[in-house]
Amino acid sequence: MTELYQLMPELQGDEMVYIAGLLKNADDETARRFATVYRARRKDPQTVLLMALLGFVAIAGVHRFFLEQIGMGLLYLFTGGICLIGTIIDVVNYKNLAFEYNQKKAHETMFMLKGAV
Repeated sequence: MTELYQLMPELQGDEMVYIAGLLKNADDETARRFATVYRARRKDPQTVLLMALLGFVAIAGVHRFFLEQIGMGLLYLFTGGICLIGTIIDVVNYKNLAFEYNQKKAHETMFMLKGAV
């Protein structure tokens, strides 16, 4: 299999381990197709952090909308980030929020590629 780091150099830590596990039995062509689709769908943890920080100065919950968590985004929007406590927690846990979202998208992408074969 083509080296995972060459396909997706932006991956780090847990995300790289998770993706490597998904692709361990995949051939080179499937890995390349996965990388192309997944890169377009994944969210960068730094972007999630910046959007969460916007909750302190502008619109609380914008990071939840970005992560396709519409219900939580509305809750944060109408409660001021649940009185900023939820926003503070999300700023601390931004990597975990991004990783959970990216896991879901990686799984969906792999399922889609297996269905296409």
